[in-house]
Amino acid sequence: MPIRPIVVYPHPALLAPTDEVTVFDDDLRRLVADMVETMHADHGIGLAANQVADRRRLFILDLSGGEDPEAIRVYVNPRILERRGSQTGEEGCLSFPGFFEVIERPRWIRFSAVDLEGRPLEETAEDLVARAVCHEVDHLDGIVFLDRMSPLKRRLARRKIEKLRRSGEWPEQVLAG
Repeated sequence: MPIRPIVVYPHPALLAPTDEVTVFDDDLRRLVADMVETMHADHGIGLAANQVADRRRLFILDLSGGEDPEAIRVYVNPRILERRGSQTGEEGCLSFPGFFEVIERPRWIRFSAVDLEGRPLEETAEDLVARAVCHEVDHLDGIVFLDRMSPLKRRLARRKIEKLRRSGEWPEQVLAG
């Protein structure tokens, strides 16, 4: 399973909503396997398909950081159905190398998705899991975590990224690992 390059902000794949998955086949399973390898190689806990420049609406989570093969979760066509409470915490993103910002998210969510076979599922999540699911669903909706910052922080972050881009220090993609 090859490791795929991770696209970096402001790549167009990150800024547009993804497409619903309608075909559940070996190609989809290959994409997921590649995404797992890519996420683990870069020590991430979540990865949306558009972060590897694929337009399909799916993401993976592994809060064990690759330590527990049973911890890998795949969510196809996810939708957040309900949100409660709030939590504030630091987030990073594989498509924003080296950036960490404090972001507000719901403390508890209820969401639906389908699995790799197309079977529906509904789950609830709280705390870190809720934060991770919301972060990845945002990706699939074309929303990056900069969009969740205050206007001032967002402007400062964009200026910093633009300065890094002009100096050649901000990559267009990241090769995991």
